[in-house]
Amino acid sequence: MNAATDAKDYPLPKPEIRWLGLVFFVVLHVIGIVGTSLYIYYRGVTLAELALFFGYCGLTGMAITMGYHRLFAHRTYDASPLVRFVLLFFGAATFEESALKWSSQHRQHHLFTDTEHDPYGVDQGFWHAHIGWILFQRHRTNYNNVKDLRESRLVSHQHDHHVWWSLGGGLVLPMLIAWWIGHPLGGFIMAVCLRLVVVLHSSFFVNSFAHTFGKKTYDRDKSARDNWLGALLTNGEGFHNFHHRFPTDYRNGVRWYHWDPSKWCIYLLSKLGLAWDLRRVSDGRIAEALIQQ
Repeated sequence: MNAATDAKDYPLPKPEIRWLGLVFFVVLHVIGIVGTSLYIYYRGVTLAELALFFGYCGLTGMAITMGYHRLFAHRTYDASPLVRFVLLFFGAATFEESALKWSSQHRQHHLFTDTEHDPYGVDQGFWHAHIGWILFQRHRTNYNNVKDLRESRLVSHQHDHHVWWSLGGGLVLPMLIAWWIGHPLGGFIMAVCLRLVVVLHSSFFVNSFAHTFGKKTYDRDKSARDNWLGALLTNGEGFHNFHHRFPTDYRNGVRWYHWDPSKWCIYLLSKLGLAWDLRRVSDGRIAEALIQQ
């Protein structure tokens, strides 16, 4: 796609305070952070509660990086219907909208990186890229760039009914598990609220932190950067300069020692026959990009 030609199809967002989202985020942080501190102080915490919290953080966080990002937005690999359902289910549990909308905005981000048509461009500031673009702007999503995803009945169903998917995966299921282990209050405070705080900021760090701190290893013309800390915070998405130079590669951490659990899980799924057509950039192209820098 030609950015200059297609910019007219991506209207600039309108400044607007998104009150529902703002209240949701404030309440979420108060319950998640303050509530967890008070809960642990007065009641302590059990191994079962910790397992539920960390397990749900892992599942929902990886559903965004492996699913929304690498499977749906960039189609860096293909996966079985079961894997696609699991990634859509736990991705919805993050309350980051549907995979269709998320992918559309992300494809727009790659098409117009660091320009006024970038929905979360860091050129407008760290805070804007991190969360400001969600809370203080109203965007009109151009779904013409995700027609390929709309062809999937499962992706379309999740998009058309994403509220129910989000409530089912993000609230009902963790609360049922919390009730089963005998700690519904701890489950709500930690597995629902604190977990959302952690996972949402992990996703937001890809837009802010990964475009601000680190090295421009493969492309000096983009704000995206490679950073070990960023990779730790985002399930491997912190090798972001590589990703912006080679967005169709299923890996972000291209070296074997790079922290990229999303890459490792995708590779494991391929060995189990649950994922295939893993796309990789050739070593020659990677070496050429390094030389050019």
